[in-house]
Amino acid sequence: MRPPSAVLRRALWSFALTLTGGVERRGRLPRGGCVVVANHSSHADTAALLAALDSRHTPAIGAAADYWFASPWRSRICRRLAAGFPVRRTGGGLDDLLAMAEELRAGRAVVLFPEGTRGGDEGVGSFHRGALVLAERAQVPVVPVGIAGTGRLLPKHGRLHSSLVRVSIGAPLPSPTSPEEARAAVAALHAHLDAPSPRDAVARRRAAAVLTSRWGLPLACVWAFAKTLS
Repeated sequence: MRPPSAVLRRALWSFALTLTGGVERRGRLPRGGCVVVANHSSHADTAALLAALDSRHTPAIGAAADYWFASPWRSRICRRLAAGFPVRRTGGGLDDLLAMAEELRAGRAVVLFPEGTRGGDEGVGSFHRGALVLAERAQVPVVPVGIAGTGRLLPKHGRLHSSLVRVSIGAPLPSPTSPEEARAAVAALHAHLDAPSPRDAVARRRAAAVLTSRWGLPLACVWAFAKTLS
């Protein structure tokens, strides 16, 4: 049974991304729990994954504790709109991850950005090992996911633009998997998606039309919530 909160989050972010240029998904998560590892170039990556991943997996997003959970109001917004859970970056982060092992065994998807920070335009950075340790502890597969278009949609330190967002879900990686192998799988998916397509121009025109229509105000409200997370 799909939890209502996961269904509502997916509907919210699918709606928001549809209005800002569209979202495409390729592939599906395997049945049961899994650790999703993805590239990270924008705060919009979370929205893209919540819109693209199956709500039956009730995705939980690992978020930097020193930023997203630095205040009570930001913590509440992160948990409710992004299904976020805190991961410390200055010691104790592995314990935070391993605490999700039971959730994985129960069939949930735990989404992590192993680069640890947004990479911007520099490509996919090196991966930390924590996501792989968690998958091994919970005995669930690691699934690579490539995301493209979010860096144009919401650039690092930039404003919101229209852009088609693409999410490609790869095949589960063989176990055991090294950080280098996981990074290579994600980088390959990202590189394949990141090539421009004719749909990008169509998406920009569609988004511009929507933003100047009666949907402009509701969209602004949705992205106001998103900006409180970024």
